Amino acid sequence: MLTTAQVLAENNFGDTRTGGLAGPMGLFLIVALATVTVLLIRNMNARLRRLPDRFPHPTEPGRADAAVVDPTDGAVEQDSPTNAPNGPQQRRNG
Repeated sequence: MLTTAQVLAENNFGDTRTGGLAGPMGLFLIVALATVTVLLIRNMNARLRRLPDRFPHPTEPGRADAAVVDPTDGAVEQDSPTNAPNGPQQRRNG
């Protein structure tokens, strides 16, 4: 009979000394992910610095697009049938 300690101490993974590529490959992946993360953070910081301090409020006077006019003049029509496909179910021409 095997004891619990013998079962847990048994090497079921074969010879772990041959082809030891897992350690260097793991280190390479960690360094690559860290490098990409640092570059992404720098890029996003540069983009945030280019943004204006304040965005203009859409209702400021003197702006041509501040007043939005309803093109339907308040008339609401429902001309689409209830069984018409929408979203991903629509057919694509081509």
